[in-house]
Formats: sequence, structure tokens, C-alpha cells
Amino acid sequence: MGIKTALPTAELGLYSLVLSGALAYAGRGLLEASQDGAHRKAFRESVRPGWEYIGRKMDVADFEWVMWFTSFRNVIIFALSGHVLFAKLCTMVAPQLRSWMYAAYGALAVMGTMGPWYLLLLLGHCVGLYVASLLGQPWLCLGLGLASLASFKMDPLISWQSGFVTGTFDLQEVLFHGGSSFTVLRCTSFALESCAHPDRHYSLADLLKYNFYLPFFFFGPIMTFDRFHAQVSQVEPVRHEGELWHIRAQAGLSVLAIMVVDIFFHFFYILTIPSDLKFANRLPDSALAGLAYSNLVYDWVKAAVLFGVVNTVACLDHLDPPQPPKCITTLYVFAETHFDRGINDWLCKYVYDHIGGEHSAVIPELAATVATFAITTLWLGPCDIVYLWSFLNCFGLNFELWVQKLAEWGPLARIEASLSVQMSRRVRALFGAMNFWAIIMYNLVSLNSLEFTQLVARRLLLTGFPQTTLVILFVTYCGVQLVKERERTLALEEEQKQDKEKLE
Repeated sequence: MGIKTALPTAELGLYSLVLSGALAYAGRGLLEASQDGAHRKAFRESVRPGWEYIGRKMDVADFEWVMWFTSFRNVIIFALSGHVLFAKLCTMVAPQLRSWMYAAYGALAVMGTMGPWYLLLLLGHCVGLYVASLLGQPWLCLGLGLASLASFKMDPLISWQSGFVTGTFDLQEVLFHGGSSFTVLRCTSFALESCAHPDRHYSLADLLKYNFYLPFFFFGPIMTFDRFHAQVSQVEPVRHEGELWHIRAQAGLSVLAIMVVDIFFHFFYILTIPSDLKFANRLPDSALAGLAYSNLVYDWVKAAVLFGVVNTVACLDHLDPPQPPKCITTLYVFAETHFDRGINDWLCKYVYDHIGGEHSAVIPELAATVATFAITTLWLGPCDIVYLWSFLNCFGLNFELWVQKLAEWGPLARIEASLSVQMSRRVRALFGAMNFWAIIMYNLVSLNSLEFTQLVARRLLLTGFPQTTLVILFVTYCGVQLVKERERTLALEEEQKQDKEKLE
């Protein structure tokens, strides 16, 4: 209710002014803190020389990001460039064989990176789930898939299977877990789709073509088998008008994002500061809130860059991959919160929607969320911090439904009905602002640390109450209203587009 309701232009202008000023003020505090802490002993390991000609150091606390764009940059470019080159040649010469080329190139790349024994290990898991799919029992396929996933997440099996990797290198553990876990999800998707459509007679070759598509292999995103198979099986794929321009724009945005992050890390040490709680506790409340928020924004940017690069290659291969996740800035409901749209689609299709139905009943929704987050916990790797993260987000998702049901209750529904549509939007935005910070705090637990999350919560909710709490809530409220306005504009544009298509 109220999404299609416009607010006065002056009011929206005030919200923009308040939000811009607050972000600038928090950013200034973070910049000063980064400059003051650059030479601290606690920062020595993760803040290292960067732009020496202007005396700027760089935050290198994110091991994965640094490896992607330093020692492994040329390997990534070489592997993906080779894939694009061979895919183009195959599409020109023998387009009916392009899916075979994808699988062969991907399998050779995996073998060259991780060794032949690792490749045989994954083939064993593929064959096991393919055999299970022949029995036509979805519960067996899902159970075996989860058992295979658990074998890559729990000792002693994980230690035994990691021994199949040949050699040692910096990203070995990341590539091992990524390739293995995504392989299990893809094979499980294949098995479940085979059970759902026995008349289509999918073969083991179809599974191997699906699993060893190199751009998706190590880091995702994951496409469900039905979507991938339908798109890759097109003998003569045709590009839509403007598609190449969109691919170039996507590639350009990915490069621009990488440059922006590199510049940002030379001025803002947002990943290093939380590791020094004594220093972080000296930050002003505004800077501390900005630090918590920026940690989640960075994680989104990191995912957007990774999936942006991979999706650019997939689009060149005439695929329609899952899009990058929604920016954390535009999220104020748990139902839309995810950091990997591919895994989110997989979980929704095979677990969440299957159990929860329309997601309007309390008990089925509770069962659906518990099952979904149980599998997510297994995917992330069971440990205390993951258990806490899963519990908090599962609670948040269910609490939203409980509040929605309460709002539909007679007395409260009559109170809202007595309000104007604009006032109703304002009230809902206030609840959205509180939800926004719940999303930040619940996810900060896993993206940073429990100790830093406790520090932020204590400062913003206890020692900073009421002034800091109310100011930050108002600033967030302004942001939620601007997001709602953008959603309203997009909804109107979509309606106009549909009306135009009907007239034509």
C-alpha cells in the first residue's frame, strides 16, 4: 500500500538533502579516521603502501579481492579470454557443437588449475547424482545432493577430498570450495529437473555440459539446469537489438567499479578499522554507522563486480544469466535480501517456494524459512557464526510476515484506512527504516565479526540513545522514502510500457 502514492516534490527534495548531508558527514569522519589510523601498529598487516607518490596507503584486508586483481589477474583474463575466443570460433564454424566446446574447455581448465584427480572427484559426484536422477525420486536426489554438499563442508571428508587437489597456491582453498559446492548444487538441480520432467530424457552428457561451463564453475552464479539447457541448446542463437551495446556497457561498468574500489581503498580503510575495536570505539557515532553500512555496500559491490565480469562472458555466449544482487541501499525488507541471486533462485525454486507456497500462511512460511536457512547454513559451512547469522535472518523474514498479519488485523487495518495514502506511506517507511538497520546488523555478524556488530549496536542503540538513535533512524527514513519513490517511478514506467504494447 502506498507504493504508487507520490509525495510532494519539496518533501522529497528535503529527504535528498538530509541523506546527502548525512552521507557526506559520515564519510568525512571515516576519511579522518583512516588518515589517523594509517600508521597504527594494528593496521600494519592490512594497510600497506599504495600510491606512494602521494603518500597514500591501501586497505588490503580482503584477501580474495587482492588476489583476483594482482597475482591471479592474468590467469583469470587468460582463461576467460580463451573461453570467449573458442566459443566464438565454434559458434561461427559449428554452432550445434558449442555446448560440447564449453564443457571440454571448462574441464581442461579445471584439470589444469586443480589437477586431474580433483576433476575425477567431481566427476564421481556428478555420476552419483545422475544415477540418483534415473530413479525418479526427488527426495532421494535432494537428500543425496545435501549429503554430497556436507562432504565438502565437514571433516573428515573435507580433508580427505581436498587432498585430491594437485599442488598448492594462494587461492586453492577458495577454488576448491567454490568449484565443489557449485558442482553439487548444479548436479542436484539436474537431478531434480530430471525427476520433474522424465519425458525429456536428460543424459549424463547434458549434466557435464551444464556443470563444466567455465565462467560459472568456480564462483557462480548458478543457473538452474532447465534454464541453462534451454538456452545453450539453441542451434542458431540470435542477438536482440541493442544486446551488444548492453554487453559492452556491462563490461565497462565492471571495469569502472574495480577502479572505484581501488581508489576508495586508498582513502577509506573500512575493512581494517573494524578489526581494531579499541580504535573503532573512538569513532563518532555517525562515522561508526557509516562504517557498518559501507561494509555491506562493499560486499555488494564485490559480488556485483564478480558476477558482472562472469555475466558479460555468459551474455557473449548467448546466455541470460542471473543478475547481480540488489544493492543493499535499496533493501528494506528481508524478503528481497540476498547476496547471490543465483543461489537465491535455486533455494526458492527447490525449497522455499515448494514448502511455503504463497508465503501468506504463518506455519508453512516458518517451515519454509527454517528449511531454506538450514541448507544455506550447510552451504556456508556450519559454525557458530553461521548458525547465528541464519537464525537472525530466518527470524527477520518471519517477523516481517507476523507484522504484516498484525497490520491486517481489524483495529490496526481500520487505523491505517483512516490515514491518507501519503501518511500511510510515511508510516510504512518508518518501519522500513528500522528494518533496514536490522538487515545491516544481522548481516554484519557474518560479513565482519560478532564483536564489531555488538560495538555498533551498543553505540547506536544504548549509549547513543536517544539522540544518535533518532537521527540515524530519520536519515534512514529519508533514504527509504527515496527508494520507494524510485520503485514508484519504475512501476509507472512498466505500466506505461505494458499499456503501449497492448495498444500496438
